[in-house]
Amino acid sequence: MKLISVNVGLPREVTWKGKTVTTGIFKEPVSDRVMVRSLNLDGDGQADLTVHGGADKAIYVYPFEHYDYWQSELPNTELPLGIFGENFTTTGLKEEELNIGDRFQIGSVHLMVTQPRLPCYKLGIRFGRPDMVKRFLASRRTGFYFRVLQEGEVGAGDTLELVNRDDNNITVADITQLYVREQDNPELLHRVAQLEALPESWRNYFQEQVRRQDKS
Repeated sequence: MKLISVNVGLPREVTWKGKTVTTGIFKEPVSDRVMVRSLNLDGDGQADLTVHGGADKAIYVYPFEHYDYWQSELPNTELPLGIFGENFTTTGLKEEELNIGDRFQIGSVHLMVTQPRLPCYKLGIRFGRPDMVKRFLASRRTGFYFRVLQEGEVGAGDTLELVNRDDNNITVADITQLYVREQDNPELLHRVAQLEALPESWRNYFQEQVRRQDKS
């Protein structure tokens, strides 16, 4: 499990569908070591803090393994590292193998897996494709977020070490599948609704799904 690229970028204004939009999705790799803070990385920022950023979305991670898939899906699109808006591009970390609540260490930095990424229209801006959000979610290759438990410095080439495996065995991919209602799984839904490692907004959403299910 390795960090192959650290990507940062500050919000900028772009034109999309005839309107000016401010977005922080344009991230670029940096060669120096970067300080990881509780809310983001030094040199990084989010534009709309009502839906982006915050402690549970401090670091967005995207598996490098997915780049081959997207290259085949979008053969005429250049895919530089960071194009998905990720802060960390990694190898060895896959959504179907990571439990919500898993804890990792990179040097002195301690991190916890919190949730999958739900794409917004700004991903379409980055790719110049209005259909990109739909394609991204349909691919189930969402990436995931880390909460920062202990601050410190990281750099490309650093190794990630799993220091604590959450024993609830609810993966990042499980959360995405429940959200898109890919399959009816009442038992998993009840477990997820009570999962403390999952951010409160997600728990509230799934608890509402449980209530609806119990009434039907």
